[in-house]
Amino acid sequence: MHSHNTEFREFDRDYAHASEFRPVQLLPESERATFQGYVRPHGKVGTRNFIGILSTVNCSATVVNKIADWFTPERLKDFPNVDGVVAFSHSIGCGMEMTGEPMQLLRRTMAGYIRHPNLAAALVIGLGCERNQLKGLLAQEELAASPHLHTFIMQETGGTRQTIAAGIEAVRALLPEANNVRRETVSASHLSVGLQCGGSDGFSSITANPALGAAVDILARHGGTGILSETPEIYGVEHTLTRRAASRAVGEKLIERIRWWKDVYSVGRDVQINGQVSPGNQIGGLANIFEKSLGSSMKGGTGPLMEVYKYAEPVTTKGFVFMDTPGFDPVSATGQIAGGANLIAFTTGRGSMFGSKPAPCIKLATNTPMFQRLEEDMDINCGEILDGTVSVQEMGQRIFELFLRTASGEASKSELLGLGDYEFVPWQIGIMS
Repeated sequence: MHSHNTEFREFDRDYAHASEFRPVQLLPESERATFQGYVRPHGKVGTRNFIGILSTVNCSATVVNKIADWFTPERLKDFPNVDGVVAFSHSIGCGMEMTGEPMQLLRRTMAGYIRHPNLAAALVIGLGCERNQLKGLLAQEELAASPHLHTFIMQETGGTRQTIAAGIEAVRALLPEANNVRRETVSASHLSVGLQCGGSDGFSSITANPALGAAVDILARHGGTGILSETPEIYGVEHTLTRRAASRAVGEKLIERIRWWKDVYSVGRDVQINGQVSPGNQIGGLANIFEKSLGSSMKGGTGPLMEVYKYAEPVTTKGFVFMDTPGFDPVSATGQIAGGANLIAFTTGRGSMFGSKPAPCIKLATNTPMFQRLEEDMDINCGEILDGTVSVQEMGQRIFELFLRTASGEASKSELLGLGDYEFVPWQIGIMS
């Protein structure tokens, strides 16, 4: 049975909001796992220590990338506690709606990175005439220039070359203090993990996704947070989440997001929420979005749904939560990181080659042949479940332990390959003009 002899159609759901809610049984603080993290002045904890450079608009993208590129490993050798200088450029910021949700979303996403605990400091660089005005960004997000936040406007700084030079000097001045931070022992309750899946196959719902869900259940008992996202990829099984919601209000937030997608994106389009999964997913054995969603939702584990967030909103609730994002992995992970995820866990059956900054990404393979073929990109082989050598729960414990090691500084495969420089992709909604 596959897409050639099955039919996708709507069906009635009973959301039964909060009817199956069961609170998480938290471990006593003295029994919770720990990792080595960077404690920031505001109390949040980082798993990496970058300096970030953000563009307000595509017009300043070259400048932020040139500044970051100047800081080669050789030039950073005297700052071993700094993981790097990374540019976060994007393709929007002008030619878009000046008010309303599209601009609010972009600015919220940028602010989430500026405030991210994995950044020791940030530079924000604008052109000067764009719609995403630097002053508007700072005002909306209640940000202000400070010793850890420097701002530049190219048209006022002297143009391209002089802004690059000024940016380089600003980063050079920031490096000594950024290098002075040290990792210290902190509770696993400070871990916030964005849950992703891409390039799925027929084994995703048997191995990697439920194993990641088991790890999230463990993380929740230790006081941490797991962020499930990709709204089109829970469509059809959303009623299984609303039943576990902490309240009717939380469940209704999720359904409101589903309805938004149906109203905005579904009519007359061959998109996932209308059943059309990608060619890679089809080749992997998935016939439609219901099959994809049955596996995708497993990444959140079996615990209660504690809160639902819009894209890039700050995630403040502990436990299993949901953030509304598209299914496109770079856009989805960008929203999760903006929300505060300091680690990304990514399951794949086909072999997605994904990495992110400033939050490290670990990749979980669903089957052994793919893991062996792409071992340079895969961090853990959940195919051992299919091979019969470990159980789902045992693999979940392995994944949780990998969370702790990666959060403490162990490099993931994507970090070793240098991925993450091009995966900052804010969600582009609204009219472009």
